Amino acid sequence: MLILFDHGTPLPLAPLLTGHSVKNAKEMGWDILSNGDLLVATESAGFEILLTTDKNIRYQQNLAERTIAIVVLSHPQWPVIRLYADRVAAAVNAAKPGGYVVVEIPNR
Repeated sequence: MLILFDHGTPLPLAPLLTGHSVKNAKEMGWDILSNGDLLVATESAGFEILLTTDKNIRYQQNLAERTIAIVVLSHPQWPVIRLYADRVAAAVNAAKPGGYVVVEIPNR
């Protein structure tokens, strides 16, 4: 699957998502886009998953008509996320078009 990391998603996670192609918002020139514009750009460019740390995206955007899957990391810090990379990979692998899932990552 083609995955976009938003600006808060730790880049070291990318190589752990084997079998997927990962780009980030900054390299796409989208790091200044707001959530709504970012979702439109992501879908228009053919991305299948947006991986984000924005836990409020569900409340800020109407996700009902989206075709992209949204996977939200409940914790934004890489040292903690790396301990639960298997959970993230499982959520990404199970993501379905239009889906929304939060990967619960305990605070340490």
